[in-house]
Amino acid sequence: MSRISMYPITLDGKSVEEKRAEIKTYFNNTFDLFEKVFELLREDSVFYKKSEPTRHPMIFYFGHTATFFINKLINMKIIQERINPHFESVFAVGVDEMDWDDIEESRYTWPAVDEVRSYRNRVRELVNGLIDTLEFSLPIRDDSAMWIILMGIEHERIHIETSLVLHRQMPIEDVKVVDDFVLCSHAGRASENEMIAVKGGEILLGKSKEHHLYGWDNEYGEYRETIADFQASKYLVSNGEFMEFVKDGGYERKEFWDEEGLEFLERSGAKYPHFWLKDGNGFKYRALYKIIDIPLNWPVDVNALEAEAYCRYKSAKEGKEYRLPSEAEYAAIYKQSGLRDIPELHESRANINFYHYASSCPVDEFGFNGIYDVIGNVWQWSRTPIRGFKGFEVHPAYDDFSTPTFDDKHALILGASWASNGNLIMQHSRYAFRRHFFQNAGFRYVLSKNEDSSEDIYESDALVSQYCEFQYGDEYFGVENFAIKCVRTASSFVTNKTKALDLGCATGRATFQLAKEFDKVEGIDFSVRFVGVGSKLKNEGYVAFHVKEEGVITEEKKVTLHELGYEDIKEKVQFWQGDACNLKPNFKGYDLVMATNLIDRLYNPYLFLETIHERINDAGILVLTSPYTWQEESTPKELWVGGYYDENGQEIRTFERLKEILEKHFEFVHREDVEFVIKETARKYQHTLSELSVWRKR
Repeated sequence: MSRISMYPITLDGKSVEEKRAEIKTYFNNTFDLFEKVFELLREDSVFYKKSEPTRHPMIFYFGHTATFFINKLINMKIIQERINPHFESVFAVGVDEMDWDDIEESRYTWPAVDEVRSYRNRVRELVNGLIDTLEFSLPIRDDSAMWIILMGIEHERIHIETSLVLHRQMPIEDVKVVDDFVLCSHAGRASENEMIAVKGGEILLGKSKEHHLYGWDNEYGEYRETIADFQASKYLVSNGEFMEFVKDGGYERKEFWDEEGLEFLERSGAKYPHFWLKDGNGFKYRALYKIIDIPLNWPVDVNALEAEAYCRYKSAKEGKEYRLPSEAEYAAIYKQSGLRDIPELHESRANINFYHYASSCPVDEFGFNGIYDVIGNVWQWSRTPIRGFKGFEVHPAYDDFSTPTFDDKHALILGASWASNGNLIMQHSRYAFRRHFFQNAGFRYVLSKNEDSSEDIYESDALVSQYCEFQYGDEYFGVENFAIKCVRTASSFVTNKTKALDLGCATGRATFQLAKEFDKVEGIDFSVRFVGVGSKLKNEGYVAFHVKEEGVITEEKKVTLHELGYEDIKEKVQFWQGDACNLKPNFKGYDLVMATNLIDRLYNPYLFLETIHERINDAGILVLTSPYTWQEESTPKELWVGGYYDENGQEIRTFERLKEILEKHFEFVHREDVEFVIKETARKYQHTLSELSVWRKR
């Protein structure tokens, strides 16, 4: 077929200018291919339909990848001006059924498709200009401005595939043929599957920061596991092989489904795979834009719950213990296959990158040293929940790429699919989805005695753990818990206690504490790393974290909703990810907005201070706390509210400037210092005074 997707580029090269040209070509190919994916929608009205109830309509995804470029470039201070603040707010978040993903359609007024097309053109122009002018050196590393461009490109390449999955779930009358997306034209009887011996040994996972290919944060670090020899199925499970499970009533037999699987069956009413269509006594098959006779020797498309149920069925039938492979076992399969990574691996060797087809193909078409589809055709569900490796660090530009999925609810998918491109087809790529999600994913099974570990999930990020201790841990040197103190003071000035906003909520202690006073409380933070803590505490009833003591020695701690006294008020609380400088329009109608230690960490505090009155009810209260530690790494100096000398050499103090900015809409009410202590180690603490000021809306 025609080459509609470029092969990934490397981070090294002979010259900066040659690499600049490569990146520019790669970027524009990505942008073009993403837009071609949306040509599958028959007409613009389809953009406003949902193919999956738990997702946004397609217009969101059409705008999302372009706004991602702008939001990350703003976040990393590579650009200073937004293109369209409204778009960059409403298209920012909402793709993975997280608590903080707001998919309530009544809160959105979606723009016209042509407006989004025009916006995408402006983003394309801006990014092309940056590629032409940004200074960088080779090899490109993750502290380079050009890394952020690559991040945007690879993010959009992820959405090329995930959008295709959503389009494939659209009613057939809502999609059309796009000639560049060529379906495999041949199918036949299912090949008889068999077990192949796979050698175990010590498995090393992870890669170093010096690797020659782009990577997401969860790929870096190191993990070692010694596994015993095992057996793996020669082929992916085909539609024909899975048919036996369906015909034997597998979807009706509860003994093959775990609790989550039974919930999926009840919610979906599934009786057979999602992309099969009942046709008399048989089945048809939904390909990307066409309904065809069911291709028995193509891999079955199922979620992890269905794959696990099939393994239990096959185990019961044969008296053996079949299951999905672990991440380490898949690595052993990959090693035995003799596969090499990009760029040595050419895409012609597997059904990847749209090189052969825009669909699956027979499971016996692409072999690797005796085992088939080690990469390509469809992703393969694993039994391993994704976690960070030893040495895991979030990237500051995208701190919510991985950490929200470290929850034991997201299973790794392995090996790539026909639609996978960019980072998705690299050896070290690690992607995980909720077990009920549909992707271009199927499975192979293994016979294995290798054990899997299961334990409380501790926060893997040092800064998040430090804030957990600050908000939920011990008090030090007789200083009261900062969140509790601020809530008590703020609440004392509020008469009507219907709705409150904890802005810059961090790990959420004040959000919960406010729920003791208010009927409804929303906690918003820019960082999902932090928001996820409060959400987990609400939904799972505990948070576990490490407190640094000395060197690499840590103390393990665990707090529960019950211990904190929040069990009865947790339903009043909702957490969201958001940008205080560019909040979505639905965040309004508050009797109290409490912004703690926030303003001196905003990239443009004026955007917040000059508009926050629009979100507060008349006579409502705004509470600000800040130690006024202005720094250029957070806020450009020209946007500091205080802490500098003006052109006449006069001191500009933050509180006086706050009065000037806020007095148009607020009356100053109260001012006091509140101290707080943050533990860094057993013998090092930050002891700080934060000024708390109270303002009543006129």
